[in-house]
Order: sequence, then C-alpha cells, then structure tokens
Amino acid sequence: MLFVVKTVLALETSCDETAVAILRAGDDRSKELLASEIASQVAAHEKFGGIVPEIASRNHLIYAPQLLGRVVTAARIDFSEADAFAATSGPGLASSLMIGASIAKGLAIGFGKTYIAINHLEGHLLSPFFHGADGGEQIKPNVSLIVSGGHTMSVLVRGLTDYELIGRTVDDAAGEAFDKVAKMLGLGYPGGPEIEKRARVGDSNRFDLPRSMRDSENFSFSGLKTAVRYLLPKIEERRLTQAPYKLDERVL
Repeated sequence: MLFVVKTVLALETSCDETAVAILRAGDDRSKELLASEIASQVAAHEKFGGIVPEIASRNHLIYAPQLLGRVVTAARIDFSEADAFAATSGPGLASSLMIGASIAKGLAIGFGKTYIAINHLEGHLLSPFFHGADGGEQIKPNVSLIVSGGHTMSVLVRGLTDYELIGRTVDDAAGEAFDKVAKMLGLGYPGGPEIEKRARVGDSNRFDLPRSMRDSENFSFSGLKTAVRYLLPKIEERRLTQAPYKLDERVL
C-alpha cells in the first residue's frame, strides 16, 4: 500500500547519545529540518573509560521524553501532525536501540501512524545529501567511508537502497582502537579527541607502529592496539606524548 509521508518524528538511541528530530518534506521534494535535539552521556560514562550499556539505556529513558517535548515545541507542531514515527533499529547496543524503537512504535500505535525502522549506517551514507532538493533522486554514485566507535567500512553507493560493501574491519573498529589505547595511556574518555589533541604536538618519527592489511580492501586495528600495549613498558613517561601521534597517523 502506497502512503505519503511528509512529516517524520525520529529518535536515535543506538549507543550513548539520545537524539530526536522532526523532518518535513515539501511538495517539491525539498527537505526541512524543523527541530533537532541531542543529549550527550559522555559525563556519565567517562569514569568507566567506556560506554556501559545499562547506564546508556537508562539515560535514554530519562532524556528521550525531555527531547520529545523540546522538538515539538520548537517545531510548533503536535505529535498527531506527524505522518510517521521513526527510530534507529540497528546496528547498535540492543538495550539502547530498544528504548528509541519502543517509544517510536508506541507513538505510532497511539496516533495511528506509520512506524519506520532505520538502519543508522544507511543514515550515515545518506546524510551528505540531506540538503539536496530532489529527494533520493539526487544521490550520486560515490564511495563512502564510515568510521565510528563501532564500525569501520567502505561502501559503494550506487543510489538509494543500492549499496555494495567494499571493505570492513576484520576485528576492532577505528574508534574502538582509539578508546582502548587512550585508556592504556591514562587519557580521558572519549579517547579519539584526547589522542588527536596530543598527536598535534607529537613526533611522527619517534616510534614505529605497524600498518596492517596494506594490500587489502579490509581494515585491521587490533594489531596496532597490541603493538602499543607492548611498546608502553619500554618507553619513558616523558615520551608517552609521542605515542598518540603515531597511533593517529597509522589509523588515519
């Protein structure tokens, strides 16, 4: 059955950030972001040096209702005016995904509207084209690189829903490698920004770290992480600031 969706209220709870947005499509297929709100949980997970799934899901329960209220107020619409309710369905932390999906499904059932399950990696692939005025038809073929805390992959995008996986990590994601090495070095969380901050003043020739799978479309970061673990006991504390530079260079 064909249905027309012009106004969508969407929730994202795939990991540790809660996000809610309202998007409206015009008759000319133009797109307008009516409202968007994000709540970060960095402070809640910082002392653990990583994301604790149970804490993340409980915080989604707290933040989601607050953000829902803010976006409908900012967009000056009522929940009943949405044509559909959407939520990230995966990939992500199961306990976190469940919160956003349950809220969106509940709203869809309560207001008799459509529920749309969203793959958040597809969302990453399509986000550069959000401001185009032609809807999905303006998506040009391209090769995209997705790099995040949980995923590292390159994808050939031929068009809307037409994707081909070129390569992916065979072990850790790039973001995971950054976070784990940052923890080894006693740096703050999240690790990526902390590594990058120190890499700016580092010496690229100080240490030699491996670059894995040079002749493959796939990626590997576990060997790099292990190399840092074995390197740390051998270097003086005053030279630890050089290690982030080489890690940053090898990953990127």
